[in-house]
Amino acid sequence: MRSHDPGTAPPTTYHHTIGRAWLVVALAVVAFGAKAPGEQHAQHAMADGHRPGPNSPALMSTATPFGALMGEAMVSMDDAMMGAPMTGDPDHDFAAMMIPHHQGAIDMAKAELLYGKNPVLRRLAQEIVVTQASEIAVMQRELGEQRTSRTMQH
Repeated sequence: MRSHDPGTAPPTTYHHTIGRAWLVVALAVVAFGAKAPGEQHAQHAMADGHRPGPNSPALMSTATPFGALMGEAMVSMDDAMMGAPMTGDPDHDFAAMMIPHHQGAIDMAKAELLYGKNPVLRRLAQEIVVTQASEIAVMQRELGEQRTSRTMQH
């Protein structure tokens, strides 16, 4: 084994590099990407006549107890799901209901990231934020394409 110069950092292993990469990604998602899905949801909700709930990701902080954040996320999700515009078209109605459902999961995951200590559950919460935000974007796109298609047919 070759030694390194005392003035330089020791060589990193593959696992350290991968671990650091995941940490950077997770921190970027929480720091920069965490607000984008909520803002997109808020824009979508306002376009459908709904206002974003009090647990908007931008409003979440440790000033609010965990239980209150979870309760607010549930109420906001339930209200948005109950108010989702139903058309009788299964594709539209599925997406219209799932968008607030996924946003509720994101809001709950963010509460876990603020308060949770279990590394497995925190990692799961990070994955929920990323994956469900991308699924919301897909559903919003599909709803937009359906609206465009209906407008062009009339």
